[in-house]
Amino acid sequence: MIKRLARSGGAVYLLLAAYFVLNIVLRLLAPASLELDEGQQLFLAQWFAIGYDTQPPFYNWLQYGVVQLLGSTVLAVSALKNLMLFGCYLLFGLTASLVIRDRVLAVIATLGLITIPQIGFEAQRDLTHTVAVLFAACMFIHFFIRSLQRPNILNYALTGIAIGIGVISKYNFVMLPLAAVIAALPDRAFRARLFDPRVLLTALLATAVVAPHALWFIDHVGEATSGSIGKMTDDAHGSRIEMIGEGLLSLAGAIAAFTLPTLLFFAVAFGRTLLNAWKAQNQWTRLIGRMFLIFAVVLLLLVVVGGADNFKDRWLVPMFFLLPIYLSAKIEASGEPLAGAPQRFGAIVLSIMVIIPLVLFARTPILGAMGRYSKQNVPYGPAITAILASGKDRPSVILADDQQMAGNLRLHAPADIPVMVPGYESLEQPYVFDAAHPALVIWRNKGKPDPKLPSDMAAWLEARPELRGVRPEAKDAALPYHYGRDGDAYHFAYAWIYPTGL
Repeated sequence: MIKRLARSGGAVYLLLAAYFVLNIVLRLLAPASLELDEGQQLFLAQWFAIGYDTQPPFYNWLQYGVVQLLGSTVLAVSALKNLMLFGCYLLFGLTASLVIRDRVLAVIATLGLITIPQIGFEAQRDLTHTVAVLFAACMFIHFFIRSLQRPNILNYALTGIAIGIGVISKYNFVMLPLAAVIAALPDRAFRARLFDPRVLLTALLATAVVAPHALWFIDHVGEATSGSIGKMTDDAHGSRIEMIGEGLLSLAGAIAAFTLPTLLFFAVAFGRTLLNAWKAQNQWTRLIGRMFLIFAVVLLLLVVVGGADNFKDRWLVPMFFLLPIYLSAKIEASGEPLAGAPQRFGAIVLSIMVIIPLVLFARTPILGAMGRYSKQNVPYGPAITAILASGKDRPSVILADDQQMAGNLRLHAPADIPVMVPGYESLEQPYVFDAAHPALVIWRNKGKPDPKLPSDMAAWLEARPELRGVRPEAKDAALPYHYGRDGDAYHFAYAWIYPTGL
């Protein structure tokens, strides 16, 4: 398979396009219950803003545009993600072709991206901002290498735009261009490209892309960084030595989870060839290898100096995503014969391309039959329909207790009813509350009956003069799970809040 794809330059991208279309179709056939990131996207797609919360806004902007075209639908969520993932593989493949002369190895490197679990599986399952930063990383490394090989104004300009997009995709992206520049400095030819006057254009365009969000970031620095910093240190306790030990173990685990599957698949396909190629190098393997080393050093400093003790493997996407190109380039540099490796690697990739969609599609009915329900088993659609039908008036706003719930409300409630979550008051518009336009409040506690109204929702209600002092009369909506066992139900609490004095 790999050799046939290599003989036709565009065949590998046709295969990938078909793969991502299949994933869209299967997502549409699955229950219309949104995952965490999916729900966040549909909730925030109500507004176009230069800043939202702890994540930069690039993916939100794209999702806003797609929602304007396709509405608040599962198709709008899935189509954007899969189109961006296809763009990642396209740019990754074009980069592989720049640094690997052997077409077979270039195709192996391109398809090797799917062997990274955080990209092949997790990005397809639910991630959004990580998909955006992967796209930006693939775009940056492609035009960065083009600038090193064929310096011209266009390549320098597109490198700057890629840097800007990366920064407004996910803040940890900044490590990639910094590492790339530092890694290029020891090479005389690369160093000349870095000190080319056209680099000023790169910096100018990167600044122009980042500037609008940067202005928001300066005024909201605590809000923008609290999530990432909090996640990296949320397990911090004990002595300094214990914290460093926990951090090192967490970092090692994250790197292992990110890299070992790909290393294993390459080892299975290439066997001793991979081992013999380990010491082989050329200017591109040296460049990427130095980048990996810089990433490792920075991450170690975050543990030892910054006190980070909790790393998620998905955070490593813009740092170690080049692993398939690095391995393929080393194999080419070694001059080792490929023998049956392409056939074995092709079988591995085809298996992954079958297993991932199958697992994602089958997990909901399988988990339902086991009574171990996932987010897609939750009956948001029937519950929202039943709750809206329980009232005699159209709500002025629906208040949800979290973004996932809010996104599912956007998916299933009429499009002209705004949905709000406490903490996003800076984005909301004034609401009119009267006898015909109450507020509808919906909350839950992991599907358990009779959940208490969250304090932030109570505070939101108290902050509205028309609703202040109203004691919500909570009602229960219990609906069976999608593919659930008989008798198992997920509970939602809700209340219709009318202005005081009515």
